[in-house]
Amino acid sequence: MRYGGRTLLYYSCQYRWGLEQMKYNIKRNISHQAGFTLVEIMIGLVIGMLVAMVIVQVLSMFEGQKRATTGTADAQTNGSIALYNIERELQLAGYPLMPSGQPGVADSPMECTTVTYGATGITSISPVSILDGVAGANPASDQITLHYGTSQSGGVPSQIGAVAGNTVTLGTAISPGSNFGCQVNDITIVTNGGTCALSSVTALSAAGVLPITATLQNITAAVNGASFACLGPVWNEVVYSVVNGNLVRSLNGAAPVPVVAGIVNLQAQYGISATTNSNQIVAWVDASGATWAAPTVANRNRIKAIRVAIIARNTKMEPNAVTTACSSTTAASPTGLCAWEGVAAVAPITTASPAPAIDLSPGNANWAKYHYRVFETIIPLRNVIWSKATL
Repeated sequence: MRYGGRTLLYYSCQYRWGLEQMKYNIKRNISHQAGFTLVEIMIGLVIGMLVAMVIVQVLSMFEGQKRATTGTADAQTNGSIALYNIERELQLAGYPLMPSGQPGVADSPMECTTVTYGATGITSISPVSILDGVAGANPASDQITLHYGTSQSGGVPSQIGAVAGNTVTLGTAISPGSNFGCQVNDITIVTNGGTCALSSVTALSAAGVLPITATLQNITAAVNGASFACLGPVWNEVVYSVVNGNLVRSLNGAAPVPVVAGIVNLQAQYGISATTNSNQIVAWVDASGATWAAPTVANRNRIKAIRVAIIARNTKMEPNAVTTACSSTTAASPTGLCAWEGVAAVAPITTASPAPAIDLSPGNANWAKYHYRVFETIIPLRNVIWSKATL
């Protein structure tokens, strides 16, 4: 019994110890599940905010770098395309005013001092002209106007043998079956000395029939011995300029059409020779002043090339100024936003030729906070160069 009493007491003590242990574990579990203190929460929030700020700043930095890189690539592409478009079309300027006649004698279309345009709607046959400082997106941006025809035969001239009414008869030296490159509705030019007259073809004699005749809208300047040529169904007048951050192109008086975006300025100069019968450039001049704002025919025929600069802008504006104005338009290796370096009076250049000034400040006080790309080239006027022998 005594032994059995001890056993009962032992198990009773064990039971009581187990209850106490269970209570302790419950209390401990309750204290562990009590959560974070206010101080711990505040510290966690501060750490989280700092991490978020760092992430936002890193993302912002990389986004800015990406925009700058993309904008630079776009400016590179836009400037290249804009310059290519102008260069490609300027090479057509003056086509197909074929050189003809004798040197020193006014007897080719390029030497006409008096031009009658008739009902053609044409206002000029000058290959190219520059208007200096046209108002638009930038008042200091230039405008280039060029003219060319669409003849498929090169505008080969023929001599008029007879005139009857509005019909001209061409010399019988033309081979049978030839229509001398003309079609009905083609623009025509008759050259008689320094007098030219434009008209259009209303009828042609049948192919293979000699002599070849052409009926014109009007026969001004059409006399025996005068030169006659067809310029194609359309005589194009193309105008390139910059408007509202775009290179725009206008064709035959129509409203300007944006061609390339991101172009903020266009600068151009004439490359001139000493005489009309020379093709060597002796100076680069702006289209301004008494001589070159509206050149005479003789001076116009001295223009043998056009120098063009296209300025493309990165669309991303930086927080601080990143571009400076051109340091000099006359010195070699200038710094800042320059069209090109000035050309010194070193043979064959006979007079110093300052580069055109680029001024982007009018209308844009933040112009210096952008990156720019300048694309520059020299474009020979080959249709004028080919006429050297007759000028």
